[in-house]
Amino acid sequence: MQIPKTMLAAQFTAYNNPYEIHTIPVPQELEPFDVLIKVAVASHCHTDFNVCRGNWSSPLPCTGSHEGAGTVVAIGSAVKPEDLKVGDRVMGGMLLRPCGTCYDCTGPETNRQYCMGKKGFAGVTADGFYAEFVRVDARHTGKLPEGVDMISASPLACAGRTVWRALKIAALEAGQTVAVVGAGGGLGHLAIQFAKAWGLRVIAIDVRDEALTLCRDAGADVVVDARKSDAEVVSAVQAATGGLGAHSTINMSFARESVALSCAITRMHCTVIQVAEPDMVEIPPDELVFRDIRIRSTLISSGDESKEMLKDVGKYGIHVKTELFHGLDKLPELLKMAKSSSRCGRLCLVIDEEQLNI
Repeated sequence: MQIPKTMLAAQFTAYNNPYEIHTIPVPQELEPFDVLIKVAVASHCHTDFNVCRGNWSSPLPCTGSHEGAGTVVAIGSAVKPEDLKVGDRVMGGMLLRPCGTCYDCTGPETNRQYCMGKKGFAGVTADGFYAEFVRVDARHTGKLPEGVDMISASPLACAGRTVWRALKIAALEAGQTVAVVGAGGGLGHLAIQFAKAWGLRVIAIDVRDEALTLCRDAGADVVVDARKSDAEVVSAVQAATGGLGAHSTINMSFARESVALSCAITRMHCTVIQVAEPDMVEIPPDELVFRDIRIRSTLISSGDESKEMLKDVGKYGIHVKTELFHGLDKLPELLKMAKSSSRCGRLCLVIDEEQLNI
């Protein structure tokens, strides 16, 4: 295709200010591992609110959204055709240009996303997917399997990558129990499905009727309404686990008390995986000292892990609950819904309708 010189993009030009739609240049220069994607769908993540507040000192103006999918329209000189080529349908990469020389770049591949010498993250410290085109890193961009559409692929770029890795580092065996706090959201309903696909028993915990329904639809074995007291939630989890608690708990809730609750429902000597990014994580010392609860966290999956995640999506028929908004001009409506308690699943902005039929 003929790549235009300019494009439309939704950008914030100052922290805590609304997005504005600007005409900006299409990226023309590609470094060796870069690919240029014509964006089909971009989606909203709670982290986007923190980005717009300036939590990561994003350069201004900045094009938002770190979740997106589309079609490759140009590739850098070092990208091998067996990896990616023009015309491929892809889930966009977040990590941009890792340094290749640091501890994490030269160590296990599963830690490459932690590179401290990277050029940034798309939609966080570099321009993201709320645009007609985006430049990303081929090594962290995944080709979509047959049967995985672009609407589903966009949320997988962050939500899918994150929960898949959270479950992986939990290192549970088939038949063991994982509890998911904040299970009825965009990340949580994916975690339930991946966990079930891996043979785990799932206890889902949330506070909204819509979220609890989504947990049941996603296949959770036990669904607990966290509007009850913490003691009642702990009792419900213990009743479902022979009085011992979950073998691991993944916390996706931003509520201040959610980490303490996650620890309380986890059996002794086991692990809580903290995924949500509240301003402060507060852990009762007794959970650490007397119950030996271990706390871990996770970023997104590495490049190779992302490809494994996409294979699992295709293999197990993982589905993504989405609500669609059509066109960059509908972004204010999407963000209004994102702040609403009635939202359910992942909010997606369709930027190029034609690609949805590819």
